Amino acid sequence: MGQGISQVFAQKGKNVVLIGRSAESLTKALASIRANFDAFVDRGLTTQTESDEAMARISTTTDYDDAGKADFVIEAVPAVRETQIEVFRRLDAICDKGVVLASTSGQPISLMVGEMANPERAIAAHFVYPAQLMPLVEVCGGEKTSTEVIDLTCNLLSSVGQTPALMDKEVDGFIVNRLQFAIIREAWSMWAEGIASAEAIDTSMRLTLGRRYSETGPIESAELGGLDIIHMFGEFLFPSLNTDKKPPKAVTELVEQGCFGLKTGKGIYDWSKRDGKALQAKRADRLFQHMAEDARD
Repeated sequence: MGQGISQVFAQKGKNVVLIGRSAESLTKALASIRANFDAFVDRGLTTQTESDEAMARISTTTDYDDAGKADFVIEAVPAVRETQIEVFRRLDAICDKGVVLASTSGQPISLMVGEMANPERAIAAHFVYPAQLMPLVEVCGGEKTSTEVIDLTCNLLSSVGQTPALMDKEVDGFIVNRLQFAIIREAWSMWAEGIASAEAIDTSMRLTLGRRYSETGPIESAELGGLDIIHMFGEFLFPSLNTDKKPPKAVTELVEQGCFGLKTGKGIYDWSKRDGKALQAKRADRLFQHMAEDARD
């Protein structure tokens, strides 16, 4: 996430300091960012000169104290609560009081500020992976976040071409992941219960809702179809939708067996019989197409 976020800011003229755990990890990060910029150049979304200039605006360091030179800080460490609390404690001590401290973990910021002296400057700014291709950032203040920090964060994100989705209250998972996991829960449930194959479920999503939702969100879609009709069908369907508090046993067993999907060669699908890299590339191409369409609007 840190790599993609760095690209978002650098390509819009901002100087970025990428703080990493080791020189080796930072070298890999810069190589990934360069490859991502090359993909933009290949598709005509930027020029080689603009790409080179943006890369020159990204510097790296392993010194935590270098965060003290920043005007805005975004945390992108693994979502381990103890680690996040320690990160915000250290940043709070290093950075001037006027510097906003943001988290891109997609979790309520109020869970991370327990050891901060200035929790009013902490905010959630959740970029969606891959950050350089997804133009939306969920913004959510905590109980102690000031309105000035919320406004500043939204304005900064808008200035670098991102669309802030401002939330009115904290909730686990925020907007995108709650929608995503509602779909995943139902999809896994139908597969585990033998209602339909993984192929049938994925094809049904891709060729219907996937296309519709690229233009209209779920609430818009319901109102285009007629709130009365969708409400009536909801009264019929809601009682039979899955409400389990845990993933299906069949999915849990796959995880326990080390079957993690594409990266291990097997999950619900047998990836030895499918071209996972081609599928990833196809998805990336579609995201680039959306980005090109956004640039024309």
